[in-house]
Amino acid sequence: MSQLDDLKAFTIIAQQGSFTKAAEVMACSRSHLSKQLNQLETQLGVSLITRTTRAQYLTQQGQLLFQQCQQAFNALDQALDMTIEQSHQLQGSININCVGGYLGEDIIAKLIGDFIQQYPEIQIDLDFSSDRVDLLSGKFDMVFRMGKLQDSGLVARQLMTISNGIFATPDYIELFGQPTIPEELINHQCITGSINHWNFLPASGNKKPREITVTGGVRCKNGRVMKNLALKSNGIARLPYYYCQHELQSQQLIPVLNDWKLADTPLYLMYHKDNYQPQRLKVFVEFMIEAFNKDAFKNDALC
Repeated sequence: MSQLDDLKAFTIIAQQGSFTKAAEVMACSRSHLSKQLNQLETQLGVSLITRTTRAQYLTQQGQLLFQQCQQAFNALDQALDMTIEQSHQLQGSININCVGGYLGEDIIAKLIGDFIQQYPEIQIDLDFSSDRVDLLSGKFDMVFRMGKLQDSGLVARQLMTISNGIFATPDYIELFGQPTIPEELINHQCITGSINHWNFLPASGNKKPREITVTGGVRCKNGRVMKNLALKSNGIARLPYYYCQHELQSQQLIPVLNDWKLADTPLYLMYHKDNYQPQRLKVFVEFMIEAFNKDAFKNDALC
C-alpha cells in the first residue's frame, strides 16, 4: 500500500508539472511529496524526475513509468466507477435460499414472480434445499428462514408471524378419541416434521406451559406431505393454519386440544450486514417487507 501511494504521488506530480500544484491536488505538503518520490526512486533504483531551480523533467525511465501508471490508474478508476454504477442499477442476480412447502413454493415464489415482472433486469436464483445454509460463505445473498434464530451477526427482518395448530380428521378422532390434555398425545400417532417437541401454551386460565415429545409412524419435513397424511387419517399433524384453510372450512380436518395453543413461528428474511449493499438487494428487501405488510395478502393467504 505504501508503494501504491508513492506511485500515485509520482503520477500526480508528473501530471501537474510541479510539486506545488501536486501538493494542492493531494492536499499535503511539498516536503511530503518529495519524501514519497525519494522513497519510490530508492525502491526502484532509478531517477524518475530531474529537478532544477526553474523546472522539473521526467527522465526516460520516469516517462515510461508515468505512461504505465496513467493507464493503470485510469483502469482502476473505471473499475471503481463500474462497481459503483452496477451497485446502484437494478440489474444483476440475487441468490436466495428459501423454506419450501406451501409458504415457499406458493406464497414466496408468487411474490418473486411479481418482483421480476416489476424489475425484469434482475435475475433470481431460487434454492429450496432444506439444509441450514451459511450466508457468510457467499453462496446466497438472501435467506428466508422460519423459527428461532441463532445470533449470527446477520440482518434478520421479520416478515410475519405464523399461527400453528394441531389437526386431525373426524374419522381419526372417532377411531382413537379426542385428546383433552397435551400429555395424552403420547398415546396417539403424531405426524412430525422437523420438530417432535411440541410446546403448548394454555389458551386461557393459569395452567403451566407443557412440552410434549411426540412420536408416530411418519416423519417428514414437507408440510404438504404432512397435511396429506393427516387427511388420510394417519395421525395428528402440527401445521400452520394457512396450510389447511380449505380443509378446516370443509371440516376435512378439525383442530385438536382447543384449550391449548402452540407457540407462533416467525418468518425472517436474512442477509449480510453491508453498508454498500447493491441496490437490487435493497429493492428486493423493501419489496418483500411491503408485500408481507399488506393486509389483503395476510387475509387471503396467511390467516
